[in-house]
Amino acid sequence: MLGLFVLGLAGCGQGNTPASGGDKKEGGGEKKEGGSLTIKGSDTMVILGQRWAETYMQKNPKTTIQVTGGGSGVGIAALINGGTDVCAASRPMKDKEKEQIKAKYGKDVSEIAVALDGLAIFFSTTNKLEEISLPQLEGIYKGTITDWKDLGGAPGKIICYGRENNSGTYLYFKEHVLKNKDFANEVQSLPGTAAVINAVSKDPNSIGYGGIGYAKEVKIANVKETDTSKAIKPSMETVVSGTYPISRKLFFYTVGAPSGEAKAFIDYCLSDAGQKICEEVGYYPVPKK
Repeated sequence: MLGLFVLGLAGCGQGNTPASGGDKKEGGGEKKEGGSLTIKGSDTMVILGQRWAETYMQKNPKTTIQVTGGGSGVGIAALINGGTDVCAASRPMKDKEKEQIKAKYGKDVSEIAVALDGLAIFFSTTNKLEEISLPQLEGIYKGTITDWKDLGGAPGKIICYGRENNSGTYLYFKEHVLKNKDFANEVQSLPGTAAVINAVSKDPNSIGYGGIGYAKEVKIANVKETDTSKAIKPSMETVVSGTYPISRKLFFYTVGAPSGEAKAFIDYCLSDAGQKICEEVGYYPVPKK
């Protein structure tokens, strides 16, 4: 399901040169009184983007910001095609995607880390297990571990939920947990982390993964890098330090340096007030340089 959030009276601004901000001219310009901005991409980042947009528009009532999800891949494609000012992505942009931007607009992509996320592993609240290792996760999602009793839990077939392949979270999990091997056919793909949470919360034998900001009514497992290493709980301290083994950055991308309304909004997101919202939503602030 696509996330959607719109406030204000101005138009959505799609179809304009990305990152042009409020004046909608090639290359952008100074922030004007009011304007519109589109942000599209990561479903993981929708709730964070919505909160940022809501609080920003309260301070700038003549500005309209539209936030939509669909997946990081959808947002990146929209940035390439001129369908969004800002792409939200829970994975780094690929070199070939950056090359497409450069070829079309004659500008390099700007990559801005705006928050940190501990990719969370979700269990049902009835599951007695408290931790899981990356090799065990790999086995579960590749289909070689199929029963909870093999992990020390109560007997029962493991029901796996994951994300669709246009999701940055899907690609991150595939790269960092499955080591770029294929998911088992039995893994059920769902269109957003909220859907994964909903499914796991209703199925005692299930497991899922997603952005930690969505973790409600499920158990968050502690994660071990190896079968014999210490299990780490995702927290601000462990994610910022990188000791939680599946920590990641969440990004905004623009064509060229952000300018106009895009720059003003991104500057707000990176301000102390904006980074505090990361914590309120359930993500973590970017360390100050």
